[in-house]
Amino acid sequence: MGRLPPQSEPGGLAQPGPGPARYAAPMPAAAPLLPLPPQPAGVAWPTREWPRAEPDPRVDRGALEKLLDHAFSLPEPDDMERTHSLVIVQRGAIVAERHAHDAGPDDAFHSWSMAKSITNALVGILVRQGKLDLARPIPVKEWPEGDPRRRITIDQMLRMVDGLRFREAEHLGDGGVRYHPPDESDVIPMLFGEGKDDVAGFAATLPKVAEPEERWNYNSGGSNLLSRLVGETVGGGPEGMRAFMRRELFAPLGMTTARPGFDAAGTFVGGSHCHCSARDFARFGTLYLRDGVWDGERILPEGWADYSRTASPQSGGIYGAHFWVIPGSLGLFNCGGMGGQRILISPKLDLVLVRLGKTAPHKVGAVIQFCRKLVDLFRPTGG
Repeated sequence: MGRLPPQSEPGGLAQPGPGPARYAAPMPAAAPLLPLPPQPAGVAWPTREWPRAEPDPRVDRGALEKLLDHAFSLPEPDDMERTHSLVIVQRGAIVAERHAHDAGPDDAFHSWSMAKSITNALVGILVRQGKLDLARPIPVKEWPEGDPRRRITIDQMLRMVDGLRFREAEHLGDGGVRYHPPDESDVIPMLFGEGKDDVAGFAATLPKVAEPEERWNYNSGGSNLLSRLVGETVGGGPEGMRAFMRRELFAPLGMTTARPGFDAAGTFVGGSHCHCSARDFARFGTLYLRDGVWDGERILPEGWADYSRTASPQSGGIYGAHFWVIPGSLGLFNCGGMGGQRILISPKLDLVLVRLGKTAPHKVGAVIQFCRKLVDLFRPTGG
């Protein structure tokens, strides 16, 4: 049975639909999502400081230390290169943490494309407030009346099934990527060339090459159009946007190191620019693991985390709404960014893993394997 599209109501919210896809456009039914675990009783929320605990006794501590020793070895290992910080949170407490010799727990590092998931959260907050409706077309001022791109919805832009051209990178078989050369790329001129002063304006020039819902295509330009929409909805220019992000997301979670990046046009570069510490990125991952609720306060709409981790079939089952999805028994979904940035979230293990570093794109497959090995150490025997 297909899922129903969201129905607009006067306040701009979507009416509840069946299951976790209450915000999603119609698509074939997927495998049931694993339930998101609540905060364990007696464990404090990490708004001010993280609780700490020993790893589960079933975790092979020797294997854990060996993996961390390799990642943080000097000279830096050839396979993963530089790892800045790593934090593993299970059942609401930090159970493993390490930082490079010249880094500390409060040092902030570049998110790169993990910022897309922050953009997802900002859109979700406005949906909760009744100020955005995912079923409605995304308003892009550069697109004139009659332009077929004006039919692209906010939901389709979040799921990257918008039908726009965006040329970013070739994905290699082991998980690494190879970025296109500048003359065949859209992301390089957008971030570092002609489009860098107005990333959303550059993204608005992207041509339509397919019908919406026809295909999936990774689109950092669409993320910047979404972040501009958030800023326009909030109002007040870049300072209004910064205040909104701080008031509605960063401050409630205690993300004190968060530093979003803006372009010269005043747009949050929501496809790639937000510095945070590993502990603060772990707070962000925990928000989604806890179904968008933080210490009794609903930050994201009910069902939003499930919408975000529901893979669109056009993606081959690997991408939801500005979150990657990893098929398997652990229910893994994640934020990913250039250089091997990762926030891995497992509902089955009640676990969040953050790895920050600087790894060449074609070597990111080694980071993925490293993170998988770490997660497997926290998997109960036979789980």
